[in-house]
Order: sequence, then C-alpha cells, then structure tokens
Amino acid sequence: MILEYLTAALERAHYEMIRDEQPFYGEVPGLDGVWATGTTLEECRRNLSSAVEDWLLLGISRGDHIPPLGDAVVEVPRVAV
Repeated sequence: MILEYLTAALERAHYEMIRDEQPFYGEVPGLDGVWATGTTLEECRRNLSSAVEDWLLLGISRGDHIPPLGDAVVEVPRVAV
C-alpha cells in the first residue's frame, strides 16, 4: 500500500530547474507542501521520494486524510478514543 502510493506520487512529480545551489526542484501536484531540491535530477528524485514518504508516514500517524493518487489509496483506520 505505501510503496504503491509512493510510486504513484513519483509518477506524478513535476521537476524544473531553478536558480539555486541545488538547481533541480520537484513537487507532487495534490500533495501540498511536498517538495525537494537536489544538485542533480537523480538526487532531487531521491529527496522527493523521502519527502513523500515522511509526509505519508506523518499523516498516517496523525490519522490525517491521505488524498488518493489514481488507484493508489491509503486508508487510515479511525480508532475510537
């Protein structure tokens, strides 16, 4: 489930070059606040993968709604307190 979501996120990623020490920038549309940079495109992709994973695991731990990405869905069961 998590690997499928991560794969779907990276398939939707958009990359661009920016004027910065780390000129490669990437983000995933639909995942607000999830972005990364890198000195190479491959480093940016690795950093973006890590950012998506961190965002996803934090959301799961907090019980947040995780938006579906196509067929990739992460459902967090609600626990009664």
